[in-house]
Amino acid sequence: MNLNQVTISSKNLDRSVTFYKLLGLQLIVDALPRYARFTCPDGDATFSIHQNINMQPSDNTVLYFEDENLKDLVFKLKQKGIIFTSDIEDKSWLWTEAHLKDPDGNNIILFKAGKHRKNPPWRI
Repeated sequence: MNLNQVTISSKNLDRSVTFYKLLGLQLIVDALPRYARFTCPDGDATFSIHQNINMQPSDNTVLYFEDENLKDLVFKLKQKGIIFTSDIEDKSWLWTEAHLKDPDGNNIILFKAGKHRKNPPWRI
């Protein structure tokens, strides 16, 4: 089994599409204002957004995007006006992370984990 698609909700897809394009995702399906799908710069996974004008604020959604050049990515995104809720930080679980939110309040973690993503020292 392989995870290949994640879909989140948005009240305003125009705003969300602009935001995720700033992050570097490539728009491949434009069915605005109801739906949009992206590919990531690396890998085969896709990411989509569907319109939900009745969505409620929630801390349940967390999106993780890994980048080998995390420091460069964060620097470039800040130059584009992206605001981070926490700057780059080395975590005790051996990942380096920077946190932000999308326009609908979904939590995003940009990270670099390398071999520790699937093979931390405490793996069973």
